[in-house]
This record gives sequence, C-alpha cells and structure tokens, in this order.
Amino acid sequence: MTSVDMRHEQMFPTLEISQIEVAIRFASSSERTFGPGETIYEVGESATATWLVLAGTIEAVRRDGLGRLSASVTLGPGQLTGEVGQLAGRVSLVGGKAGANGCVGVPFDAAHLRALVIGSAEIGEVIMRALILRRVGLIESGTSGAVLVGHTGTPDLVRLQGFLSRNGYPYTLLEADDHQEGQALIARLGVNLDELPLMVCPDGRVLKCPTNATAGLCIGLTPKLDPETIYDVAVVGAGPAGLATAVYAASEGLPVIVIDQRAIGGQAGASSRIENYLGFPTGISGQALAGRAVNQAQKFGAVLAVPLEASRLICDSTSGTDRLQLEIVDGEPVRARAIVIASGVHYRRAAIAHLETLEGAGVSYWASPIEANLCAGEEIALVGGGNSAGQAVAYLAPQVKRLHLIVRGKNLEASMSRYLIDRIAALPNVEFHTRTEVVGVEGDRSRGLNAAVFRHRDSGIERRCPMRHLFLFIGADPHTSWLDGCVALDNKGFVLTGQPSSNLTRTTSLLETSLPGVFAVGDVRAGSTKRVAAAVGEGAAVVAQIHALLGGTEPTASSVAAVLLPAVRG
Repeated sequence: MTSVDMRHEQMFPTLEISQIEVAIRFASSSERTFGPGETIYEVGESATATWLVLAGTIEAVRRDGLGRLSASVTLGPGQLTGEVGQLAGRVSLVGGKAGANGCVGVPFDAAHLRALVIGSAEIGEVIMRALILRRVGLIESGTSGAVLVGHTGTPDLVRLQGFLSRNGYPYTLLEADDHQEGQALIARLGVNLDELPLMVCPDGRVLKCPTNATAGLCIGLTPKLDPETIYDVAVVGAGPAGLATAVYAASEGLPVIVIDQRAIGGQAGASSRIENYLGFPTGISGQALAGRAVNQAQKFGAVLAVPLEASRLICDSTSGTDRLQLEIVDGEPVRARAIVIASGVHYRRAAIAHLETLEGAGVSYWASPIEANLCAGEEIALVGGGNSAGQAVAYLAPQVKRLHLIVRGKNLEASMSRYLIDRIAALPNVEFHTRTEVVGVEGDRSRGLNAAVFRHRDSGIERRCPMRHLFLFIGADPHTSWLDGCVALDNKGFVLTGQPSSNLTRTTSLLETSLPGVFAVGDVRAGSTKRVAAAVGEGAAVVAQIHALLGGTEPTASSVAAVLLPAVRG
C-alpha cells in the first residue's frame, strides 16, 4: 500500500470556506476562468503556479518523459494543485487541465505560495503536509519525473540513480536489455553502448550519459542564478550544518543561497539510519532528515543550488558589500555579505592499487537502497569501525548472504557506539575480522569488482575472497581545497575559527574564520564534535553571529513574508 492509499485525505485536503477566504488574499493575481479541457499547466513547465480551485475542477495528470500517461486526480473547489517543488518554482512534474465543466481558480507563484504557508500557520500546516506527501507519492509511483535507460549496476547508471534519489527526485528505470520501450528508444536514437545510460527529462529531452550537473539543469533541479544578486548569506555545503544555517537564516528574513556539488544531506544524507538524534527514538534515515530540512528551508525562501560546485573562495577582491565571492564551476560567481563554510568532509580513499577504477563498479562509500539492491543475496565486505560503518552493517547484513566486517583495530569499543556493537553481535551472517585490512582488489570497470584480498596486520597472512561489492567507511578528510589559502587551517586541513585576527577591529565570533565575514560550521570546522546534532547546533548558532556581523541592518533583499504580508489584498 502506497502513501497515496494510506493518506489520500492529507495529500488532497479541501480548505474550508473561511480558509479559502484567507488564502485568496495571498494569491499572486486575480481569479481566472478556464474552458472545458483547457490546459492550465504542462509537465516540464518551469515556475508553474499552484492553483486554488474556486469552481469546477482541475484534472492533474502524471506523465513521464516518454509521454506515458498514468492515473490522474480530480481536484475540486477548495483544493490546490502542485507538490513541494512549487515552493521553489521548480519544473512541474504533473500536468493540469480544466475538467469537463471548466474551472475557476486563483494562482500562487512560488513567492506567494511561501507567503501563504508562512502567513497562516493553520493553512500552512495543511498545505505543507499535502505538498510533501504528493512528492513522496510521485517517487513511489515510478511514473513521473525522469526516465533512465541503461544496464543495472553499471557505474554511471548507479551514479545517476543516486543523484536523483538523494535529491528526492522521482524517476523510472528501464533495463536496456529487457524493456521494450528502452530498447526501442536506443534503436531510434542509434545509441552506442558506451553512450548509455540515457536520461529522458520530463519535457522529453534525451541526454546521453549526462553528468550530474547536466542532469540537474535538464530536470529543473538547478536554479538559474542572477549574477547581480548579493545574498546576505551564502552557504557552501548542504549537509546538516549548512541546511540548519539556511533554515534559521531564511526564517529570520535573510536572503540565503545554499550550494552543494552533489546532493542534499552531505555524509549524513547517505546514512541508512540515525538512531541517536534527539527527538527520533525509532531512528530516521539521513535522507529523510535532510529532506525535511530542505522543505523547511524552501518554505522560508532559501535558494538551494544543487549540483553547483564552489571551486574557489575569492578573498583578494576590493572591499565593499560584494567583496565576498565564490567562484562556481561553469557558472557565474556568487556574491554575499557573509559566507558559511559547511563543506564537510569527503570520503577517505584507501591506498589500494586500482581502487579508483572500481569506484561505482562494486566499490562504494555509502550504503543506500540502490547499493543494497545490487548486493542482495551476495557475499560482501565492509571496511570500517566507526558509527557510519556500524549503521551500514546493520542495514546491509539482513539483505546479503554474508558480510565480512574488516577493522584495523582489535575491537570496536573505542570507535563505535555501544548500541551498534550489540546489534552487530546479534547478526548471524556477519564475520568479524579484527587487526585486518584490505590490500588488494580485482576486476575492471566494465565487469566490476570480482574479489578482494584481506591481510592480517600481525601475522601477514593474506586471504583472497571472491565478491562483487566492497564498502569502505575508513574515515574522511576535510573538504577545504577550494578555500585556496583564504582562511587559516589546522595541520589536518580543518578550518580554524574564533582565532584573533589583525584584520578586525572587533572581537572575532566563535564560528568566524581568520577572514572577516567568513564562518565555518559542522565537520569541516577544527574542534567540532562530529555528530549530526552538533552540526545542526552550529548551523543555528552561526546565524546570530552573522546578525552581529551585519550590525543589525536590514537584509539586502527583504524576505517573502516581509514583502508580501503587508500587501495582501483585502
């Protein structure tokens, strides 16, 4: 049973007359009448308005990039169209046309929709729940969004699946060898095997083995940025620390942009289950936690730019409100009055010959449902003794034939939480190898991993173990190379904060770097506690320090609520 079946009334609520009267005051323009069958918005259309039906009906129809129609829903008076993407003015995943008797409705563009959600807590709760559940329904249905055509398990297909999944974007997967439509598309386009996978965007455009950046643009995930805009806060990194900064800064009226080169959630977003985060006694997946934070940030008007990579912090510009700039790979610079470094860490690679060749072809640094499906019923190995490794073991073991847990130390007590150690001990198919390391891998990129070689650190005895999947959780290094010497780092590359600065006539804030106006939060900061809750706390705390930097002045561009609430029609 899907979310649509279980929560239909919450997904498609009907506003009461008094709520409709309040909502209309926030509409972006006056009501409009559509004739029977008239198109109101199309799949793949950018910046589609959300429509509140006043009379008649709207038929909302799902259609994927191949033009395949699926079940529609009829929305009547008091109901709204749209899903959570409309909060940010993203490309529409659903089409809508007036019903048999026509339709009368009022539109809400992204800014006015956010103003409604913020301006009325009661209505806002109803609308936010509905929009979020509709996106979940689209993901579960597998009949909306992008279409991927390729061979299951190939590195580039796995990469695109991970990119779409981690960013909460719906897609359909067609196996190139077995699916009639997939084969027909490949034949029609004359596609060579080395050009797979194909990605069909909602508007019908076909991409051959696209990069994540190209895919993001095609599906409307990556927003178009105005190079003349000066944000109050630019955040580099969409992990827990960066998302917390965005939520708290945007909710206080500061124009915020968040940039991340991969996906929302950072390392935490790849976690199968977080069980020690306050307020979630049964645990929550990293992706679900990140998704909730993104919805909050978009609700308050923060701009999320994924995947965009900040290649360099420019610290040699002339002084003024635009002196803080970020160079963007293949894009215009982003300017801001304050910059928050929340770029976190990147997965550490083991010093094993040919390992990089097999990344994505059997060697993985996280354990998402995509990887879990690929290794179901097989023998696998996982290297690492920290909490992330423990969570991955607990997630993967019930789905595989045997899991070899490889750790360099003599036990797990020094590096893993007790509850995870106890859980792993209860798993019957986990074989624990202490004082052991992986010293070799076998295979190639086209056929994937086929074996790994373990060596006991004390005896030197080596063991070759045939397998097709190896997971590495051996730690991480700070992602700070893009800072290009602009801020002070410690001897491990983490960003130093709260240090005395000769460039300041004021006291340096606790989270401020050696470069005035530039802050660091989360795992990338030297001395930080490497926990999700600590990262969220720093992301919230830095906003108060940014306010102090800005001197209590008004934001450069007012928040949605500040602009629109006084101007609502009444």
